This record gives sequence, C-alpha cells and structure tokens, in this order.
Amino acid sequence: MPEISRFLGIKIFMYFNEHNPPHFHVEYNDYRASIDIKTFGVIEGRLPSKVLGLVVEWAEDHQEELLQRKKQENIKKLNL
Repeated sequence: MPEISRFLGIKIFMYFNEHNPPHFHVEYNDYRASIDIKTFGVIEGRLPSKVLGLVVEWAEDHQEELLQRKKQENIKKLNL
C-alpha cells in the first residue's frame, strides 16, 4: 500500500484496485480509518476527533490530487 503522506504521526495511504467510493486510509497509533475523498466522511474504522480534524483539513487541501490519483488508477485498470 503506497504511503502518500505522513505528518504528526499520521500516515495516509491509498490502495490500488480498490472498491468505490474513492477513499484513502489513515493510520494513527492503534487507530485505522477509511476516509471518503469527496465527503471526507469516515467509511470504516475510527480516529480520535482531533486527528480526524487534522486529516480532514489535509484532505480538503489535497482533494483534487487524491481524486486525480483515483482517476489515474481507473485509467490504468482500463489499459490492462
């Protein structure tokens, strides 16, 4: 799973060939969560509220990049 960002002990990952909705994964200590790229809602798992706030702030700043990564992944799938 490619790590795409790391800050304040928070790790952000994106898997390839994964199900919809477009999302990314977060690890923080023993916490894990999947975050929807479009709504920033938690799809699965949980994070401490302060960490979730930092992750959502980061995701808002990088939303277009995240969606572009997902789009490129779908293009690669079609070319296989």
